[in-house]
Amino acid sequence: MTCDTTLSQLDAAELLPDDLPERLLPAFSRIEPFALLLNDLQTKGWSIQDDFFSQAFTEKLMEEAQSIRNATMLQAGIGRKQDHQVALDARRDYIQWIDPVTPTRKTFLDEMEALRVVLNRQFFLGLFDYEAHFARYEKGAFYEKHLDAFKGKSNRVLSTVLYLNDDWQDGDGGELVVYDEHNPDVEIGRFFPKKGRLAVFLSENFYHEVKVAKRTRHSIAGWFRVNNTTAKTLDPDQ
Repeated sequence: MTCDTTLSQLDAAELLPDDLPERLLPAFSRIEPFALLLNDLQTKGWSIQDDFFSQAFTEKLMEEAQSIRNATMLQAGIGRKQDHQVALDARRDYIQWIDPVTPTRKTFLDEMEALRVVLNRQFFLGLFDYEAHFARYEKGAFYEKHLDAFKGKSNRVLSTVLYLNDDWQDGDGGELVVYDEHNPDVEIGRFFPKKGRLAVFLSENFYHEVKVAKRTRHSIAGWFRVNNTTAKTLDPDQ
């Protein structure tokens, strides 16, 4: 799948949906990340945007993540929600799916809905909804190289990862490694889980992995999906 809409003449001020609620606007750090993200997706199929959300809103998300007790989180595996299957040999993180049960979680989902509208408007992707979960990588946790979707057998189109940790250092591990879509043995980027950093990439095109974390690592992983009722293969979690 490619994103081939021309963005060279795109006015960044026109990227946000006309009906975006006023209360959501402060959560975005600026309008430009929309333009930069869309341009990246058009030209290379993936994007890394720092400070996509405001610092204040990112901190609220971190408070939500830290408030979750391990006992209420799922051992991560493959499959969505009721189809969840644990796979400890592939990954060692814990997750909790995000529902709009608190104001902060609802605002996050509303904002990603706004991004879904923008993506459909520019690329005609037919994105139907967005799902996401908090992910907690304790010391020693990892996620081996994988795709988020299987070609022709999944309804995941775009993957997102938002990082929440303060003061992540070089020796803390937990980096996201992205591989070339044409040669998955070639590394094209290694990114620290910097607070406020948003990674977005085509789900079935890019192998990626999470290196072993040396301290607790918090993030939100999510997927923009199409309404594919014929898919029979379990989607792998982020």
